[in-house]
Amino acid sequence: MSNAVAEAPADNPANESGIQSFLVTFIVRRFDPEVDAEPRWVDYDVELYATDRVLDALHKIKWEVDGSLSFRRSCAHGICGSDAMRINGRNRLACKTLIKDLDISKPIYVEAIKGLPLEKDLIVDMEPFFASYREIQPFLIANSTPEKDKERVQSIADRAIYDDTTKCILCAACTSSCPVFWTDGQYFGPAAIVNAHRFIFDSRDDAADVRLDILNDKEGVWRCRTTFNCTEACPRGIEVTKAIAEVKQAVLRGGR
Repeated sequence: MSNAVAEAPADNPANESGIQSFLVTFIVRRFDPEVDAEPRWVDYDVELYATDRVLDALHKIKWEVDGSLSFRRSCAHGICGSDAMRINGRNRLACKTLIKDLDISKPIYVEAIKGLPLEKDLIVDMEPFFASYREIQPFLIANSTPEKDKERVQSIADRAIYDDTTKCILCAACTSSCPVFWTDGQYFGPAAIVNAHRFIFDSRDDAADVRLDILNDKEGVWRCRTTFNCTEACPRGIEVTKAIAEVKQAVLRGGR
C-alpha cells in the first residue's frame, strides 16, 4: 500500500472542514465504436479526497467534465460486481478501490477488463462470460424431494466445504485476469469453475458427476495453469485457484 497520499503537496487547498483534497490525474482508455478505429488514452485531472474511491472519480469525470464517458456501476458497495475494471494494471472493483491506497504521485490508469469484447470505453460484452457460467448448470439439481413443508437439511460441516465459493458476485475480475482466458476464447474460466465447485461439493446436489464431466474437457479445468492471477484479482477474497484444484482432484477421483 502506498503512502503517497500523505506525501502529496502540502499547498493543496483544504475545504471548510479542513479536510485535505488532492489533484489526481486519471488516464482512461477510451473507445467509441462509432468514432474510433482503435482505443485511445485520455487524461483527466480530478480533485479528490483520500477516502474517495475510483468510482467517485469516474462519476466526477462523467458528471462534471465529459458526459460521454461510459462505464457500468450499480450498487457501488462491492456487491453487484458490475464495475470491475483494470486500475493500474490490476483487476479491481472501482467502488472498492480507495484513492488513499493508490500512488497518486503518478497518473492512475483505468481501462476495461481484458479478454472480453470491448463495447465502449470501460464496458465489455459479458455474454461470453455468462455463457460459460450457464453451461456449468449453476443451480441445485436434486433427485429427491424434501419432506412436505421442510427444507433440505445440511450439516454445518457439509456447508463449510463449499462456503468460500458461494461468495462469487460474477464480476468477471478473476476470469478476465487469466492469461489462458485472454488467449483462448473457449476456456470456461475461473468464475465458471468456482460456481461449478459451489454445487459439485454441495451435499444436497445430485449432479456433481454431470458438472465434473463438463469440466473434464480440454477447455475445462485442465486449461488452468495455476498462476494465481484469479485469486489475487477476486474482490471477495475467494481462494479461486484452490477451488479449481479441488475440482481437478474430484475429476481424478471420479466424484466428490
